[in-house]
Amino acid sequence: MLIDPPLVEGRLLRRYKRFFADVEMADGSVEVTHCPNPGSMLGLATPGARCFVSRSDNPKRKLALTLELVEARESLVCVNTHRANALAAEALHARKAPGLEAYDRVRPEAPYGQNSRVDFLLEGDGLPNAFVEVKSVTLSREPGLAEFPDSKSERAVKHLRELGAVVNSGHRARVLFLVQRDDCARFSPAADIDPAFARALDEAKEGGVELGFYACPWTPGGASFNPRPLEFVA
Repeated sequence: MLIDPPLVEGRLLRRYKRFFADVEMADGSVEVTHCPNPGSMLGLATPGARCFVSRSDNPKRKLALTLELVEARESLVCVNTHRANALAAEALHARKAPGLEAYDRVRPEAPYGQNSRVDFLLEGDGLPNAFVEVKSVTLSREPGLAEFPDSKSERAVKHLRELGAVVNSGHRARVLFLVQRDDCARFSPAADIDPAFARALDEAKEGGVELGFYACPWTPGGASFNPRPLEFVA
């Protein structure tokens, strides 16, 4: 996935009220920036951290800038959670997502479960429908280890349980954990942060929900979906 024009470098001064950040630009000006991340951004909100932002020319937007990447442990980490779905969509349409290459029809935001929408519903002639959820992974407290979530997520637990029901009804269900950084080779649920999610993930796996953990290295010009899976650490 290419970003054109490329992102602009700055320094993260602070992140506040969840969806706002102050960023110091190269000319010394400070701009209020949209932060599209509902999580805690644990380890990624250090004042003075190198960061990259995108700029929108849409006059209807209240904030022209969006916080996209933050540097941590010399790795650029994508904190814009919407980018994970865009990467997944690109891979699914190109039929490059491991285990899902046979599907030739991709429907985003299809309704399912209890008033929910699955990120992608895949269809193919002669194939069971495949319900695909995408999770953007940014947390890494231990070098080489990616973790999810970075804060309690009742929504993620709900999704796992609904995907389990999908499997019970005869369809396929898969969760794509896209690790938005290039310094991790392993993945583990952050059980100390959200024990309910860790339990739900284990139950989903035992119940036939397919899990995939993939690295998505980022640069200011974009990212790529790396089909090499990360090692799962229970």
